[in-house]
Amino acid sequence: MKVKIAVTDANIFIDLFDLGLMKYFFNLEFEIHTTASVLFELYAEQQEILQAYQSVGRLEVHNLKEEDFIEIYNSNYPKSLSEADKSVLYIANKINACVLSSDKTLRNCAKNKEIECHGMIWIFDKFVETTALTPREAMSKLNQLVASNFLFRNNQNLVAEIETRLKKWSQN
Repeated sequence: MKVKIAVTDANIFIDLFDLGLMKYFFNLEFEIHTTASVLFELYAEQQEILQAYQSVGRLEVHNLKEEDFIEIYNSNYPKSLSEADKSVLYIANKINACVLSSDKTLRNCAKNKEIECHGMIWIFDKFVETTALTPREAMSKLNQLVASNFLFRNNQNLVAEIETRLKKWSQN
């Protein structure tokens, strides 16, 4: 698998943390990036784990400078995006990376800017493809995600995607 560069937003880190999947995520063949703005959205214990990955070179954290913020301000980002979300899109565009997010507004904006974008279900696919998780483990964690995060219960497209994975993985 070709190494990809991914800029990750807060909701992906939160879900991975809550599911106990952070170490599996950082073992995927990706160069993982995020921004200081994203880190500030996380709890201290989540930040500590990410700082540990940063200290061993598995996570690149971008600290935006004044000229970056000016460029972001002058870009046409939807008002509904947080500063952290804008920083993720800005860095992904700047370093030619994909965006990892479950946030619908952020994902739509990425698509409109022709930035490749993936979410938690895609990450689960990667876990199974790389055998980081067995299909049974992936099913268990995906069910846990659905139970703990209303986003994955209330979006018809996501519900259909999840049902497809659960069916496929139950046959393995």
